[in-house]
This record gives sequence, C-alpha cells and structure tokens, in this order.
Amino acid sequence: MAAGKNTLFYARPGIIVTVDRFTVGRNSWQVTELTHLHTGRGPHDRVAVRAVAVTGAMIGGVGLLLGFSGGLQRLTAGAYLILGVVFLLPVLVAVLGDRWRPPAYELWGRWRGERVLLFSSDDERQFGQVTRALRRAREMNRYGGWEDPLASADPWRPNR
Repeated sequence: MAAGKNTLFYARPGIIVTVDRFTVGRNSWQVTELTHLHTGRGPHDRVAVRAVAVTGAMIGGVGLLLGFSGGLQRLTAGAYLILGVVFLLPVLVAVLGDRWRPPAYELWGRWRGERVLLFSSDDERQFGQVTRALRRAREMNRYGGWEDPLASADPWRPNR
C-alpha cells in the first residue's frame, strides 16, 4: 500500500504531521529539510529555581550567623537534628517544584543548518505521539513509501 502526499500521521489543534510537512502553531517545516532530530528536557521552572535559591541562601545565612556568634557550641543534639532537617529544605523544594511543574519535553532538530526548537510540550504522551509521527514521516520520505522492498522480491529457492 503506497501512501500519497496527503498521508496524515498526527493532527491535533495547532499540530499537524503529514508526509511532507510538520506544522506547530504558525511554524511549518518541510519534513525533508529537518535533520539531526533529538529530544531533551527544557529548563526547570523559574519559580522553583528561585525558591531553592532563596531557601538555600536563608539557611546558609542562619548557619553563618550561628557559627560566628558561637551559638553552634551551645546547641543540643536535638537542635543539630532539626538544623539537619532544615538544611534538606532546599532539596525538598526542588523535588516538589519538579513534581508540580516538571521541565517540558523538547524536540530539537536542524533546519537549513540552524538548530531549531521544533516542538515543546509538558504532556509526555502527546510529545511521544508527535515525535513518533515525525519520525514515521521522515522514514516515508527516506524510503519512498510503505511498501516493503523484501515483500516484492522473489524469494530465493535452491536449485534442485
């Protein structure tokens, strides 16, 4: 079964993948012009990064203040335990921030020699569908259709 130029691999509002074109929003690329496709994760959420930085700075400031004031020698074992738990606060904030607003999944590629962000989504399922659709479209262009070249060949049979 050979596919025509209008073969549609993926279509949702704002995203269309056909044999010839990959369209996301207002951007549209010819599939044959896209090379070096690879995926990655975007940057962490800015709010979470700032929260970790502020929390870490505040805890570091309290630690320095206690150290210079001589307050660390007067602390009990329980207070040291509480300080240790408090020092884990930035890690907890970072983990919760990544759970709450995870980095986006990104599809990058080269278009006319320039590195371009082709597609980005925080929905892992949608990202996988779009990525697979684009790879199928590229394979169609590379191999010239769906037909299996081995299926059309005569099988080898020994001479008897």
